[in-house]
Amino acid sequence: QRGLVDDVKTRLGSGVAVIVATNAGRATVAIGVTSDLTAQLSAVDLVRVAASAVGGQGGGGRPDMAQAGGPDGSRAADAVAAVRAVLAALPEVIAA
Repeated sequence: QRGLVDDVKTRLGSGVAVIVATNAGRATVAIGVTSDLTAQLSAVDLVRVAASAVGGQGGGGRPDMAQAGGPDGSRAADAVAAVRAVLAALPEVIAA
């Protein structure tokens, strides 16, 4: 997933990449934040929100790339929605 997140970040130029994969009912979440936004956003904080949505706890990584997992892969869309909700609450300059 890291390679995919890095690829999406490159294509975005500026933004947040959220990848959720499911396997055997479990979910794995990888989040990347482009370097221009890491002063305002941390991938670690965002991945913890996403992990909570799939029943996981914690998660870790760096401000520009973080991963976590959870036992409920059926809630993958909820993980993405949770990250979107956090981003929507940010100032327009970041959330745009």
